[in-house]
Amino acid sequence: MKDIHQSTSGDLFALNVFLAVANHLSFRAASPELDITPSAISHSIRSLEQRLGVRLFNRTTRSVSLTEAGERLAAKLRPAMSSVTEALREVNDFRGVPTGTVRINASDTAIRMILRPILARFRRDYPQVHLDIVTDGRLGDIVAEGFDAGIRLEEAVPQNMIAVRLTETARFAAIASPDYLAARGRPAAPQDLYQHDCIRFRFESGAIYRWEFERHGIVETINVNGPLTLTDQTLMVEAAIDGIGIAFVPDFLVADALRTGRLERLLDSWCPPFPGVCLYYPGHRHVSSALRALIDTIRKELRAQNLNP
Repeated sequence: MKDIHQSTSGDLFALNVFLAVANHLSFRAASPELDITPSAISHSIRSLEQRLGVRLFNRTTRSVSLTEAGERLAAKLRPAMSSVTEALREVNDFRGVPTGTVRINASDTAIRMILRPILARFRRDYPQVHLDIVTDGRLGDIVAEGFDAGIRLEEAVPQNMIAVRLTETARFAAIASPDYLAARGRPAAPQDLYQHDCIRFRFESGAIYRWEFERHGIVETINVNGPLTLTDQTLMVEAAIDGIGIAFVPDFLVADALRTGRLERLLDSWCPPFPGVCLYYPGHRHVSSALRALIDTIRKELRAQNLNP
């Protein structure tokens, strides 16, 4: 046992590789997170298994799963590795300027609305900080998946997280092109959408988004039909501009098209604002100077756009 203890205690890299594969259950999916090739991951896991004398993963050509020994090792390592990472973050803050990597999990909409406008400025102001941004519509567990923070609508933030509100409100818009409306008419109420071609949105889970409307306390949830289902809201906007049907998307995505007349807003009184977008992180975790710098940069940009609370 002495040899095993000595080898594993000196091999934090191999243990980090093991945890990444354990979290993703895929060598290929762990590769971008670790920034090494799947073959290098396979070699590291194989070497670790040989040193420990136990198999940690069951591997086939189609799947990867943890053995019982692998499950126990992962359960013990996750809090330990989290403590090591936390300690390094705290020491890192003693540097004069923010540095290190900030991993962010966000929906495609949040990335386009919140992060894209500040990337160039943040890079210029904090050249020693690396942003690792992952687009994810699954509302995953940011702690289990190794993220520093997530960005989501306030209603989707887990209760055990600290949330920093970035925008006071958000709003969806039902939109269509003038050509479509000339040919098919305008819906007067949400129920009228059943008589229209609608462009549907599919979540990564496979579920179809049901359009939600509200007016005077009356809520209408419409499971629309239509000729096109997409997983990208920007493509939904483009399809609506092309006259394919009615789309229902965050209104900031269609501001330009509405202003130029390429799209028209529908059912406006049925689309009230709701609590906006938050950046959130675990309450027990130290907030690094790099993450604080990112939050400050986002809020300054949104304040300039009059979107910040």
